Parts: sequence; C-alpha cells; structure tokens
Amino acid sequence: MLYRKIAKLTSELSILGFGCMRLPVLTDGRIDEPLATEMLRYAIDHGVNYVDTAYPYHNGESEPFAGRALQDGYRKRVQLATKLPSWLINSREDMDRYLDEQLSRLQTGQIDFYLVHSLNKGSWEKVSQLGITEFLDTAIADGRIRYAGFSFHDDVSVFKKIVDAYDWAFCQIQYNYMDEKYQAGTEGLRYAAENGLGVVVMEPVRGGVLSREISGISEIWSRARSRRSLAEWALRWVWNHPEVTVVLSGMSTRQQVVQNVACADGAFPGSLLPEELSLYEEAKAEYRRRIKVPCTNCDYCVPCPSGVNIPTCFEMYNLAHMYDAPDHAKGGYNFMLRGGVTSAPAFASQCKECGTCEELCPQGIPTRERLKEVAAFFGK
Repeated sequence: MLYRKIAKLTSELSILGFGCMRLPVLTDGRIDEPLATEMLRYAIDHGVNYVDTAYPYHNGESEPFAGRALQDGYRKRVQLATKLPSWLINSREDMDRYLDEQLSRLQTGQIDFYLVHSLNKGSWEKVSQLGITEFLDTAIADGRIRYAGFSFHDDVSVFKKIVDAYDWAFCQIQYNYMDEKYQAGTEGLRYAAENGLGVVVMEPVRGGVLSREISGISEIWSRARSRRSLAEWALRWVWNHPEVTVVLSGMSTRQQVVQNVACADGAFPGSLLPEELSLYEEAKAEYRRRIKVPCTNCDYCVPCPSGVNIPTCFEMYNLAHMYDAPDHAKGGYNFMLRGGVTSAPAFASQCKECGTCEELCPQGIPTRERLKEVAAFFGK
C-alpha cells in the first residue's frame, strides 16, 4: 500500500480509502454484516487506513456498522471519516446533536476526518449563517473531531469560495477521467492543493460505469501493453495526479477489495506512460461519441415555465447511452428530478411544449422533441 500526506497534517493516508456507501447487502436490503466486516478488515490488514462513511448511507445503517466492524482493535488502526448531514441542519444546536449522535453510532470518542456533507451554494450559505465555522472550531477544540473538511457538488467558482472561507484541512470532490471539468474538476483539485488542502476523491469509476465492458471501449484498452481491468485504469488515472491524497472506492464484493488493494501498490503519481495517457483520450472520445443530446449545461433554458430541469434531463439521458447504463441513469434521473435534489418534481414529461427553451438555446437543440425522447426512455 502506498501512502500520501496532506500538507497541513502529519498523518500519512493510504491512497485507497474504504468507502462504506456500497457495502454488500442481503435480499431484504440490509447490510450483509459478516461479509462487509470481512471485507473492511481485509482492507485494513492490507494497509488501508482511511475509512469513510456518512449519516445517511445504507438508510442510516452504515455508521453503526462501521462502529461494530472497527471493534477488536481495528478502530486504532484507521483514520475514520464521516459527515455532518448539511440538509438536516436547521440550527446551530443541530450540528452538535448530529455530531454527538454520530460519535455514539460509531462507538468512538473522536472522529478523525469530519466533513460538512454535500455542499453547494445554497447549503453553504445556510450552514454559514447558522454558525458552521464556529461549530467546527469548537468541535476541534473539545476533541470531538480532529480535522474539518467538506464534500462538494456544485461548480468550481462556488468551490473556491468555500475553500477560501475557512481553514479546512481537506475536501472531497468527484473526479475521474470523464469529469475533468465537472463540478470542482481539475481546476478545483489544483486550487485545493495550492491552498494546502488534502483532496479525497469520490466516484473515481463514476459509480461503476467506467468499469462496464462496452464494445469500442474495451478494444481501446486491449491495445495497452499493461493488462489492467477497466476499474484499475480508472483508478490509476486519478492516482496519477500528485494533488490527490486518497481515492475512495465503494466496494461491494470481496473480489473488488482484493483487486483494488493490489492495484494500489504501484500507483505512484506521474507513473502513467505517454502512450497510456493517449488511450484515455481515445476512450473519452469514444464515450462522448455516444452522446445523444449536445447539451453543454449552460443553463440558458432554465428556469423552465413548466418546471422541467432540462439540463439534468439531458445529462441523465446522455449518461445512459454513453456508458450503456440505463438502469444506473434511471436511478439518477428519478432521484435528482423527483424533488430529492430539485425543490419540486422536474421531469421531462412535465414539458408543455411552449418553446421558450428553444429560443434561448445557443446550441440550437430541438429541445421539445428531445424531451419527448427522454420522457419515453425513462417513463413518467
């Protein structure tokens, strides 16, 4: 196992982190605790020392699971990370209440890496007004947490403002070879590193879709001199960046743990060869060739008079075709547009064909017709 340091800290963190969001489950949806415990302990026994969970994972059962699985001396061997559920915070008192509950659920007296979960412009403004920086200072001072960070889902300009707003130790961003310009992206990665923050990367395999065997993609990687799985190619690309501290993997099988631990052994920054880097460019071009709607997410078409979140509709539709992952995309489509992320339902089927969007679209997309395709593809 290789390790990297955060500029502001002395701790060395394993480049592979164990994510507790996609643990193996039983037929009734509950965590398969014996198997998940075996997987987590195997990873720790083979050098993984960063374990990441969060309040809502596995319907609230991930933290209690981690608390039990890290018994028998394993808690002392890891840096434990969890997250304050920012969307549930309505007062300064809520922050203490949730942290104290998490300490109990995790059966620990201190959380090593504590993140404000899933920040965007709106949630950051809300928790800032409620006193988040004072809360973090207090929790560090009284020993309930060691280091403060945040996880992020918005554009890079918002990311930079949050980085500048507090003396963070680290942050967590989505990053993979298809998402160099998505959300914080490469620009945010470098900005965080320049400011001394450690960077923990989530979605290095983009929810697993970059590991799918797809005709045209698999053939590209078959030309490489090194034989690697598609998941390993995705992980190695992220590890190739010296600004990255830890790459999280949400592993759901023992085989995935074994394979990921093995491939972390040689993943030094800057170790990919020029001819290998060119294969990533070919793979990206092939994925993008599969895009159905050339939407650039400029947001000129929103707000829609009928409440449709047009850019997200097209993003999920494109995702389904780019990665041959209709079920994965449908899950994202329903979660993001049913009101889980948007303030109200925002499905393609809500389109009333007023045409306002087409007048505003700089790409000249026949939006009304394409939204019909999206609605037919995903259903109402």
